[in-house]
Amino acid sequence: MRTAELSQGAVESRDGTEIGYWKTGQGPAVVVLHGSMESARSHTLLAEALADDFTVYLPDRRGRGLSGPHRPGHTVRTEVEDLEAVLTAAGAELAFGVSAGGAVVLEAARTLPSPQKIAVYEPAIVDNPTPHREWLARFDREVAEGNLAGAMVTSMYGLQLAPAFLKVIPRPLMTRITEKMLVKDERQAGANAITMRKLAPTIHYEGTLIAELAGTFEDFRAVSADVLLMGGSKGLPALKPGRDTLEQVLPHCRRIEFDGLDHGSSSDPGGINPSGSAKAVERVASEVKAFFTQS
Repeated sequence: MRTAELSQGAVESRDGTEIGYWKTGQGPAVVVLHGSMESARSHTLLAEALADDFTVYLPDRRGRGLSGPHRPGHTVRTEVEDLEAVLTAAGAELAFGVSAGGAVVLEAARTLPSPQKIAVYEPAIVDNPTPHREWLARFDREVAEGNLAGAMVTSMYGLQLAPAFLKVIPRPLMTRITEKMLVKDERQAGANAITMRKLAPTIHYEGTLIAELAGTFEDFRAVSADVLLMGGSKGLPALKPGRDTLEQVLPHCRRIEFDGLDHGSSSDPGGINPSGSAKAVERVASEVKAFFTQS
């Protein structure tokens, strides 16, 4: 694995919002779309693993890093248009997406002609939208009050991210623990780092995205692209039923479940992903590389 030399670029999405990206490597273009509480730089290790064979584009989704803010009326379609702008600029027919980013990549494969092969890791597509709408009002109120730690706890339970043992911890204590985590993250971050505190408000749009796509599995029968559908044995239990269904409805699908990997295993370790490792990223990257290079 080589050290990625990243250059910076930007494109304009359909509504005029600038979508910035980092770029590295050589060869056919691959666009990598990050998940929730992440930014473009969250997949630097994955880009390094692919860079000898591919030109890797790492866009920041809206509200993060190099990209412009969310606008009123933001929907899944907006996310697809942002991705389309990068795909077009890169001339890319290959895309990789994680969690909410994986859901966007799948929707792009359904609605756009350009993706020919896509790889998704634990895409955030579920059956029932209701639970993913119920927590948003409280989350938005806590963000407006400046209680970002409390909002993150609300989203953790709302998005079913919390391990079972954490659910018995009283919410006030969880909020204090989360605030300490935010402070530690800021203390360790560089001057221009995209910290967890900066990312926290973007979770609202992840919740609305998941709710909008919930229960749309049958729509993905229209995907003509080849799909590599991946997950981990220690991933989010709430997302595994969705992969089981997607495997049945996607016309051209290969399924891999990595033993021992969790929801963040394709992403760089640190911050919100303390259990991540370079070895885990390499395992995912090797399968993605093989999939994208096979004829």
